[in-house]
Amino acid sequence: MEEKVLTEKESLELISQMIQATKKNRAVSPGKELLYWGYFTSILALTIYLLIRFTSSGIWSWGWMLMFVFWGFSFFVHKREKTVVTYIDKTIGQVWQVLGWMFVITFWVVAIFGAIYGREDFILMMPLSLLYCGLGISITGIIVREPWMIYPPLLSFTICFYMLQVLVISHYATNLWNLLFGLSFVVTYIIPGHIINKKSKVKC
Repeated sequence: MEEKVLTEKESLELISQMIQATKKNRAVSPGKELLYWGYFTSILALTIYLLIRFTSSGIWSWGWMLMFVFWGFSFFVHKREKTVVTYIDKTIGQVWQVLGWMFVITFWVVAIFGAIYGREDFILMMPLSLLYCGLGISITGIIVREPWMIYPPLLSFTICFYMLQVLVISHYATNLWNLLFGLSFVVTYIIPGHIINKKSKVKC
């Protein structure tokens, strides 16, 4: 069978159709996943901040482990959604799969070295999580050509580098970091999620 060679115009149209299909496939509304993660994380950040603030106990920082629980739950829900999977969908999925492994590897590296040196401190997970999440959102935005997903993560990168700089200088993190973490998700996830949903409704 002779393969049809697509013209440049046909290729661009095909890519455009795949991008539009991918935007629809990200959820019933394109910004749903952003809102799920944004609201869950920002509320969790505020809750942990308040618990530490009023109990003066850092034990509540372990509440961040709920992120892994929510990650597993969202993965299960996403798997059950029946949508047409495009090449771009697979590409985005692979991007987040790699980032997911980066989360897991970072966690275990911190845990192992903590056990070796007798001092487990997972505070490094916070700035690195901002870096990983920000990269994932920006890369996804570039792939689907959505500016509101490309540039807001710059705030997450800024907060990440601030946290790393503080660790290098003072070797100490404060409860304020929880609020900054939540703020980054408001800007990077919640605001873009609502804007993307609004744009989707206008197009419909």
